[in-house]
Amino acid sequence: MSNWISEYNLITVLGHTAGGKTRFAACLADSIGGELVSADSRQVYRRMSLGTGKDYEDYVIEDRQVPYHLVDILEPGSEYNVYEFQKDFLRIFQEIQERGRPSVLCGGSGLYIEAVLKGYRLIRVPANNELRKQLESKSMEELGGILASFKKPHNVTDTGNRKRLLRALEIEYYYRENPALDDDYPEIRPLIFGINFDRDARRKRISQRLSDRLKEGMVEEVEGLLGEGIPPGKLIYYGLEYKYITEYLQGKTDYEGMVSGLETAIHQFAKRQMTWFRGMERRGFEIYWIDGHLPLEEKLELALEYYRG
Repeated sequence: MSNWISEYNLITVLGHTAGGKTRFAACLADSIGGELVSADSRQVYRRMSLGTGKDYEDYVIEDRQVPYHLVDILEPGSEYNVYEFQKDFLRIFQEIQERGRPSVLCGGSGLYIEAVLKGYRLIRVPANNELRKQLESKSMEELGGILASFKKPHNVTDTGNRKRLLRALEIEYYYRENPALDDDYPEIRPLIFGINFDRDARRKRISQRLSDRLKEGMVEEVEGLLGEGIPPGKLIYYGLEYKYITEYLQGKTDYEGMVSGLETAIHQFAKRQMTWFRGMERRGFEIYWIDGHLPLEEKLELALEYYRG
C-alpha cells in the first residue's frame, strides 16, 4: 500500500438529498478498494426503499458489488438514533480497517456525520440528581464558566438554555469520573467531499426524483407497511415521505395535496441540510465542494487528486 493512502483513514461524502452522493461515493470506494458506510438515519430499515431513497444499483460498478454497511439492518417499527449509529459505525470502521481497506462514509444526515467526525464517543450518560442539586443555585453565567473549564467538552450545546447547559455539565462530570470511556475511540483522519447543485438544479432534481418514486410505487410501499401492522404514528416518525403518504392514506388530504405538500417539504429539508453542512464549515470542518453538474468521471478525478495529495 502506498504511503499517501495512510494520510486519511475516512473519506466522507455529504450533500443535499437527490444530489447523487451514493453513486459518487460507491464509485470512489470502488476506485480505492474501499467499503461504503451509510450515514442515513432511515436507510437502516428493511422494506423502506422508495421512501428512504435507496438505490441498490448505485452500489454495483461494472458488475462489481461495492461492499456497503448500515443499510437494511432493522425491521420497520424500531427506532434508531445517533447513539446507535455511532456505536455501529465504530464497530464497522474497525472491521474495515482490520481488512486493510479504506472507509467511505456517505449520507445526508448531518448530525450522524458530525457525531463521527467530532471524534468523541456518545454514551448513555445517566441522570445525576445529586449534581443537579449542587448546581441548582448557580447562575447561567456560573454554569457556563464551569462548562468552559473542561479542556475538551464532549457536548457542544446551547449555553443559553439552562436545561441543556445542566445536561452538558452532567455529561462532562460523568466523563471526568470515567476517563477510560474515551480511550478506545479511534483516531479519525477525515477527507470530506460535498456534492452540491445550484438552487434551481437542486429543485428540479428533487421534483423529478419524487415523481419517479411515486410512479415506482412509493404509496404502495407505505400502504404495505401499514398493512403489516406498523402504527401510523411510527411511520410518520420515519420522515417526510412516510408522514405525507400516511396522512393521505388516512384520508387527511387528497393525492394532489399530498404530492404538493411533500414536494415543498423536501425542498425545505434540502435547504436545511445545506445549512447544517455550512455550519460544519464554521465549526472547523474543511469540506471540498464538488460541482454536481460535472460528469461523474471528473468528480472522481478531482476527489482522487485530493485523496492522493
